[in-house]
Amino acid sequence: MAEVLYRQTQYDATVADRGLEVVVRRADGPLGDAGLHKIVVVGGGAAGLELVTRLGDRLGRRRSSSKVGASVALVEIARTHLWKPLLHEAAAGSMDPGEYELNYLAQAHWHGFRYRLGEMIGLDRAAKEVHLGATFDDEGRQITPPRSVGYDTLVIAIGSVTNDFGTPGVAEHAVPLETPAQAARFNRRLVNACIRAETQDGPVRPGQLHVAIVGAGATGAELAAELHRTTREVVAYGLDRIDPERDIRIVLIEAADRILPGLPERISEAARRLLDRMGIEIHTGAKVTEVTADGLRLADGSFIASELVAWAAGVKAPEVLRHVDGLEVNRINQLVVEPTLQTTRDPDIFAIGDCAACPRQGEPTPVPPRAQAAHQEAAHMVRQIERRLRGGSLLPYT
Repeated sequence: MAEVLYRQTQYDATVADRGLEVVVRRADGPLGDAGLHKIVVVGGGAAGLELVTRLGDRLGRRRSSSKVGASVALVEIARTHLWKPLLHEAAAGSMDPGEYELNYLAQAHWHGFRYRLGEMIGLDRAAKEVHLGATFDDEGRQITPPRSVGYDTLVIAIGSVTNDFGTPGVAEHAVPLETPAQAARFNRRLVNACIRAETQDGPVRPGQLHVAIVGAGATGAELAAELHRTTREVVAYGLDRIDPERDIRIVLIEAADRILPGLPERISEAARRLLDRMGIEIHTGAKVTEVTADGLRLADGSFIASELVAWAAGVKAPEVLRHVDGLEVNRINQLVVEPTLQTTRDPDIFAIGDCAACPRQGEPTPVPPRAQAAHQEAAHMVRQIERRLRGGSLLPYT
């Protein structure tokens, strides 16, 4: 499914670019959907995008006459989607995000759902409406006004944001890797640091070309490996004053006692051996207490000098979920859901992906926020909605 969703043709993008204003305007109109069950999915990440694509194909405008019909809409503030597990490659500069980005307008056109540009700012459960804030272009001109979208079934899939755990200096000096824009910012800073070191009067300063990555989960470990290769490629393009072996240092920092703590130990050990051979410096059992403009400080009092800090230490659900008309959330803002993926306080509202705290049978912790879990929950949610439309009973996610 990922290949279908993320490798779109150039023709799709061309269709989406034409008549942008017309498509956005039409997205808010009924267009023959009157009387149909209204399914609204908020958030077009891995979970939400797969869900609306499958629902649109099976229930939406291009459904066969033998199937139950529904009006399917996606609410999303971004125009394009890049699969989150690819962000470390964009940050390292080893891939062009434009080749892998999916245009929501094109996807909606080809798969029978509607794309509504906007960001959820609130919810009225009694009226069954999602409140959207106004959207603006880069010049500050309004694109869409504040408005509400009605629903019969609502699925919230707005993903996660970086969790800095209140660590001083993270917001000011570290670059998170949750969006394509953040990945592009990291890559610009990396390339600029190399060019600055090449053209400055004096020699490369200690720490000037050091990169510290906080968090050695999949994103952090893969970013370290990609940076080892791409920094050497950048230098090979003619930055003769930089010696990669002497001047470039990549440091991976993890609070747990091993890297990739969420994976089996044998995988963690194999990955560490590989990173060791690359010369990646690894600190485990290390807690960051402060990030500064020059590096970061650890709980043991040591300081790691670094020109650039990537923060991949953890995630939480967006703050807006704490204020969506009384739905239950946990300590990291995730919506608490039943095994059926329904929220605990409203059976007409579901949550999937990183923003959902879904129980695991026999486990004390919920389903971890991973792309694979998002895919599985989206696939289960398609079947749940079809059962719901036919009046059947819902099944637990396992």
